[in-house]
Amino acid sequence: MSAPALSQLRIIGGRWRGRPVHFIAFEGVRPTPDRVRETLFNWLQGQITGRRCLDLFAGSGALGIEALSRQAASVTFIDSSPSVVQQLRQQLQHLGGDADPSAVVVKQQLAGSFLTREVLSSAAPCGGFDLVFLDPPFHTNLLPELLRLLQQNAWLNPAASIYYEAGSPLNPQDLPDAAWQIRRSQRAGQVYYGLIDTPN
Repeated sequence: MSAPALSQLRIIGGRWRGRPVHFIAFEGVRPTPDRVRETLFNWLQGQITGRRCLDLFAGSGALGIEALSRQAASVTFIDSSPSVVQQLRQQLQHLGGDADPSAVVVKQQLAGSFLTREVLSSAAPCGGFDLVFLDPPFHTNLLPELLRLLQQNAWLNPAASIYYEAGSPLNPQDLPDAAWQIRRSQRAGQVYYGLIDTPN
């Protein structure tokens, strides 16, 4: 059997700026476009260094790798595909992102299963997460349920932020708590994306 075809994108900022990221090019892996990543990290300017991040539905790993490039303290990558996880581990090793074992965790697991069953202390050795990248397949309509699990199972540190992508606008009533606020939102083609702030 031949190896899966690879595509690539480039890191747009930080210590690895301009370095290529290779990812498996098959259906279901939908990297966040360059201009959307640039907008997101402009929104987060000054808020990445030292933060603990969770990249659910990691796919290419572009968002988590951008965070590592910009001095995030740690990133936990979750994806359900064995091939995607293997390629992501190889990519991180190539970049040098696994030099500190506590800085990078890559797990093959369904996102909902991870949020429901994972032991917090083993997934995030330093505590909960400050920033979550949440990009489920658009046809699944999982976003409201995943937001609920993040809150219900205490995955978030105070004043955490959640980046989301969806195939339709996220409504405030889809948020699990009235104290959660959609700080920014935009549309790029068929992709609706935004940033949610959670309370202190």
